[in-house]
Amino acid sequence: MRGSPQPRARTGPLRRTIGLRAAGAVAATALLLPLLSAAPSATADPQRSGALQQAFADAAERYHVPQSVLLGVSYLESRWDGHRGAPSVTGGYGPMHLTDVRTALAETPHHGHGTEDARGDTARRARIAEAEPPEPPESAALPARLRTLERAAELTGLAADALRGDEAANVRGGAALLAATQRRLGLPLSADPADWYAAVADYSGASDARTAAVFADDVFKVIRDGERRVTEAGQRVVLDAAPSLSPRTRQLSALGLRREARDERVECPWSVACEWIPAPYQDLGDGDYGNHDKGGRPVSQKIDYIVIHDTEATWDTTLKLVQDPKYVSWHYSLRSADGHIAQHLATRDIGWHAGNWYVNAKSVGLEHEGFLAAPDAWYTEAMYRTSARLVRYLAWKYGVPLDRQHILGHDTVPGTLTAAIKGMHTDPGPYWDWAHYFRLLGAPFTRTAGPHGGLVTIRPDYDTHQPEYTGCAKPAEACPPHGSGAVRLHTAPSDTAPLVRDIGLRPDGGASTTGVNDTGARASTGQRYAIAERAGDWTAIWYLGQKAWFRNPAGQPTAVDAAGWVVTPKEEAAEVPVYGRAYPEKEAYPEGVPVQAVSPLPYKLLAGQRYALGLATRGEYLWATTFDPAGHKVVRGAQTYYQIQFGHRVAFVKAADVTVRHSAG
Repeated sequence: MRGSPQPRARTGPLRRTIGLRAAGAVAATALLLPLLSAAPSATADPQRSGALQQAFADAAERYHVPQSVLLGVSYLESRWDGHRGAPSVTGGYGPMHLTDVRTALAETPHHGHGTEDARGDTARRARIAEAEPPEPPESAALPARLRTLERAAELTGLAADALRGDEAANVRGGAALLAATQRRLGLPLSADPADWYAAVADYSGASDARTAAVFADDVFKVIRDGERRVTEAGQRVVLDAAPSLSPRTRQLSALGLRREARDERVECPWSVACEWIPAPYQDLGDGDYGNHDKGGRPVSQKIDYIVIHDTEATWDTTLKLVQDPKYVSWHYSLRSADGHIAQHLATRDIGWHAGNWYVNAKSVGLEHEGFLAAPDAWYTEAMYRTSARLVRYLAWKYGVPLDRQHILGHDTVPGTLTAAIKGMHTDPGPYWDWAHYFRLLGAPFTRTAGPHGGLVTIRPDYDTHQPEYTGCAKPAEACPPHGSGAVRLHTAPSDTAPLVRDIGLRPDGGASTTGVNDTGARASTGQRYAIAERAGDWTAIWYLGQKAWFRNPAGQPTAVDAAGWVVTPKEEAAEVPVYGRAYPEKEAYPEGVPVQAVSPLPYKLLAGQRYALGLATRGEYLWATTFDPAGHKVVRGAQTYYQIQFGHRVAFVKAADVTVRHSAG
């Protein structure tokens, strides 16, 4: 759920995405958590913006690896970032993601869980999973793919500290590994990138041919397309395009990796590696069962949403938990190291993942290996790319629009009732790069109107936009500076003005904070809001029933102009109630299905305010409280609801209470 720690020794446990906690002793890779307390390390001469580019050139020449291959592999692993010497989710360091899990484990925190009911269905008792943290594995049990830094040290003669903390040394280590693989396979140290396909596939550490091939294919696509970027350390790196490059893919057989036919149950595009690891549907007795509901979507209910989560656990722990019938469930998990995908539920079935039963019943849930409060335990490019392919596939299959009204972060799913608001999860958090993700989806956030369009789409420059967050490692302690896709909202056009308040999170009227999990005064990339006012470099939007100001200078904008449909209270209404779920009116419920309350949240949409319209839907409720799905019923009402971007989270209003108009009017 949350990445914020509770007070405890070391760095303290982080609160989780869906209550994911380690469940007893697990396989060796289960504990590969990030070093949240790692101090920033020196990078390769940050005063020279071309130092990293030169490091790639020097390493390529020294180890006879084509520079484009080195750059392509590094881009897919880290987008050329060193992350200040902090390890990734899988214990990888530096631009080349050299793995050194023994060091990463030395300061491993374990993580707490939140209070969110993953089912979010008030008709059933809450499903909040609890488990014990695992014991750290013996280092000897760690596979070679998690100790590549050790091998790089042997090949280069460089100290492990240098390979972890110095970007130039790290690049040399990666080049040495690629060259060593090429020699082991009996392949030439060729200047032609096409001759390096097998070595690149091997670099992924995958144990199956399909995953290794997807990784290599992505690397060579990067090389063909070319890339350029300024890293977080200010390093300018360029990979020139080579559109005619055609790698020798038949080399893959030299790796001797297992080849398996794709399981007919998986629902994935052929451009990704996907396996079937089912979540259990099991009768636990006493009216309880786990860990999901059988469904008949899209015939029984339309799929309107795809929900993006992070696991707050490592890969092996995640797989262990989703196979526990007493735990909770989601449809897909994505691995950080190489973007590999595991599917757990058929998309026709309903996972318990979003904390809101209405959203669960109409969504597909994707868990990404990562930690929202560990900005340097990065979401890899490999994972972003396979996730985007999967989402494009699902969106096409079910007619889900590629926008932030339908592709939801778990942190934008509303609480069902006032009492649930505080416990709602906050992943994937402010460090998930929504702008980059939507570019990969083929739906980038662009300006769609002039200055009088009436709406704005939040879109800061992720790398250079680094607002202060606190609480990543210890309460109130500043998080490491890092790119972010979220802007902070104030009560007036001034950096010193108080942050806007969220009465749902703090009914006592307490102030919002800069906490990494505090969504009370935050707007995220891709979200659209109605403009309330402008003043110099500042823009005000309507947000949680109030004006919320954010810095938006013309020379370095954090939002772009847009136009579209908005809702506003009907003329005779002073205020309109706001809801966290779109349930039917009581007259729609058949005999035998208890009426579910349509309970408003503590917020109000006031006269004169406007909010961006997302989608329109009839009230709907899935009654599914029995193990036998024959007893499940979908209740549909006549009443229409509109989904709106009300605060950081979406919300619903009754169509009968509002007027829809164009934002430019």
